[in-house]
Parts: sequence; structure tokens; C-alpha cells
Amino acid sequence: MKILITGGAGFLGQRLARRLLERGELDGKPISELVLLDVVRAADFGDKRVRAETGDIADRSVLERAIDTDTQAIFHLAAIVSGQAEADFELGMRINLDASRLLLEVCRARGHAPRVLFTSSVAVYGGTLPDVVQDDTALNPQSSYGTQKAIAELLLSDYARRGFVDGRVVRLPTISVRPGKPNAAASSFASGIIREPLNGERAVCPVDGETRLWLLSPKSAIEALIAGCEIDRAALGNRPVVNLPGLSVSVNEMVAALREVAGEEAVARIDWQRDERVEKIVGSWPGAWDTKRAEQLGLKGDKTFADVIRAYIADERA
Repeated sequence: MKILITGGAGFLGQRLARRLLERGELDGKPISELVLLDVVRAADFGDKRVRAETGDIADRSVLERAIDTDTQAIFHLAAIVSGQAEADFELGMRINLDASRLLLEVCRARGHAPRVLFTSSVAVYGGTLPDVVQDDTALNPQSSYGTQKAIAELLLSDYARRGFVDGRVVRLPTISVRPGKPNAAASSFASGIIREPLNGERAVCPVDGETRLWLLSPKSAIEALIAGCEIDRAALGNRPVVNLPGLSVSVNEMVAALREVAGEEAVARIDWQRDERVEKIVGSWPGAWDTKRAEQLGLKGDKTFADVIRAYIADERA
């Protein structure tokens, strides 16, 4: 099986690639080639099955180089994150929307209907929401990023309906705890207020402590992406979009979990400085959603946020 990961040099892309190589198969088929496409060169892990491709995903010739009739599965992860998409409208539209349509068009032109898994976001929701969001709650994004993701969802669903691709969409919660440095995502603080204190550094929390987030650990996210790609298409019916399981936690509860795992000294490194821009974006996202359908499809989340922190510490030490 030949697999393509767009955004293959990114945080999730690299972890997904490593996990697929460890498994050696997808949907019961041996992996013969894994193409990692990104604007910068991805690590190939010294594995002969990996081919790193660099280029602009909004350039059709780049996609045509990466996708051929042997490409059986595509994980479309490439995206401009929420805060950056809000700050640079043209860039967000070009990568999050135009490039997504180009990818689907190249698949349609190839004519072999590959399996395409698109990662969407909690940001497709917004406005007045029920306490618990359902898979079919009306989309009402309150950011350019959320709008771009929502449109791409609809496009993929229609291409799937027409038989151009075997499409499925998984809506990712906020991923925490991410290693590395803060990025331009509005939700970046959800990792920073844990990661930096654990590293002995100060962190800024830009939202009120009662702000509720829907979170998923990196490890659980990767397993959910793979499981989402392997779901039998018939089980999805005419709704190829699934909200992934996660944890509904307030920022105060996240801090309490940090205190449980690392003590008061770590918590004391958090500075509370509210940022209206971040609060406006993050506050429009749902804090909890119904995951019965996802669980029936075999998708799983994390048990507690304290366990998420402990897993991050173990991964970083490894």
C-alpha cells in the first residue's frame, strides 16, 4: 500500500508516519511506500519505505507528483493554524481551502478513488451552542480557520458522495500536551501552561480559568487518525464526519491536574494575563461533545488529563 501524508514534516505528520512504519500495515495491507509531503523536508527515519517530498501543497504540479494511481490512502493534515489563519486571511484560504480542493481534484483526475482522511477541527462550531455538541450540530464557525475547515469538510463529503474519493473527516479536539515551542494557534496555551512549567519555565494563560476545552493527547490523536482511516465506509453511512473522543476540561481543571502530577512549584510558574483576541477565538469553540457514535466506530480518547500529563513526561524522557 502506498500512503501520502500532507503536512508530513509537522508535529502530527511525523508522529503519524512513525506509528505507521511501526505497524507496517494499514487496513491489513503492508505499507510499501510512505510519501511525506510538506513545504520543508520531512525526516525519513532512515526507512527505505519513506519518500520525503517538498513543495507548495497549493501547487497542482506538486500534488500530481505526490499522488498517483498507486496511492491508496491519504492523510490530509497540512494546514495553517487558527491564529495564523486569522492574521493572514489569504494564506489561510490558500492552504486550508484552495489546496484541499486541489488535492481532491487531483484524486478525481486520477480516477481511482483513494481513501482520503481530512483532519478538521472544533473551530467549525461557534455561536450559541448546546452544552454538549452532537455530530450533526449546525456548523457556525467564528473564525476564518473554522470557516475554511467547514468548507473543506463539505467539499470532501461531496467528492465522496460522487465516488471521486473514499472520504472521511475527523474533527480533532485541541491537542495537548504538544512538545516543542508555542505556535500561532489560538489554542497553543493549552500545551504551554503545562509544558513550560514542567520545563522550569514561565507560561502565560491568556484565558479565564473557567474556559472549557475539548482536549486529546498526541498519542490518542494518532491512534484515532489511523482508526478513522480504517473504518469501513459502510459504517459511516451518509455522514462521513466524526467528532473524535476527548476530554472536556476547564483550564482550572488542567492546572489542578498539573498540581497533582508536578506540585505547586510548577503551577506557580503560570502567569494569568487575559488576551481578548485569544479568548474570542477559543471561547467560540465547544467545550464538550457527544462521542457515542465515535465510540461505536471504535475510536477512543484519554481517561484523565493527569494521565495525559504523565504520558507527555514519559514521552519526553524517552
